[in-house]
Amino acid sequence: MPGRLIPELPGWRDRSLFIERHAVVSFFHYDPYAQALAKIERGHLQDTQDVAAMIDTELIAVSRLTELFKDIQSSLYRYPAVNPQTLAAAVDAIAGYQ
Repeated sequence: MPGRLIPELPGWRDRSLFIERHAVVSFFHYDPYAQALAKIERGHLQDTQDVAAMIDTELIAVSRLTELFKDIQSSLYRYPAVNPQTLAAAVDAIAGYQ
């Protein structure tokens, strides 16, 4: 659900990837950038590997990920389970991956 773990990213609907349509219902993968930031925030080994794979396969671009994080950074105070400094450091570390 958008906005549950981290703030909604601007334009997330446009970046959600179409899967298929059945009758009147369409199915999408949630915005890969939002998924990546949520995985970075959670910080498990598998999450880190998933984000690396998303970068390696060019599903996401590190520069855009960093921009989108900056767009939501000022809203992180509304998410008490998220430590903004820790998340910023983790995003910076991912940016150094390139």
